[in-house]
Amino acid sequence: MTAPTLSLLSAATFFLVGLLLGVWKYRQMASRPGGLAHPYVDIAHRASLMYAFAATMLAWFTQISQLANTVEVIASALLLAYFAMAIAGYIVHAYREDTDNQVRDINTAGKVFLWSLVVAEIGGFLVIFYGLATALI
Repeated sequence: MTAPTLSLLSAATFFLVGLLLGVWKYRQMASRPGGLAHPYVDIAHRASLMYAFAATMLAWFTQISQLANTVEVIASALLLAYFAMAIAGYIVHAYREDTDNQVRDINTAGKVFLWSLVVAEIGGFLVIFYGLATALI
């Protein structure tokens, strides 16, 4: 599989999840006093839609990049996996309705995960950005 293919399939999946989460959000808005969905239903919905477009950008970036496919796939997979894990985490908090701020009382494992997310997403993107920049300049 190529990095653009992986990215586009991920984009489509994130977009579909975002649309389905929109139904959940609407149902909560229609049935709750004040007309608001749980904050993490809203966050999961918006994040999924935004990650769909981010994954589409990755597809274009990796299409232009001249790095080895293996490097592009690994870098893209890191980003996309963490996008998916973030959405899944938001969905879990939305389902449980256990918090309105997942980092308020975060434990050590959660902190490690968040820092690994930062490293994987920024590091993976820097690799892709390098490949894009070197192909364009």
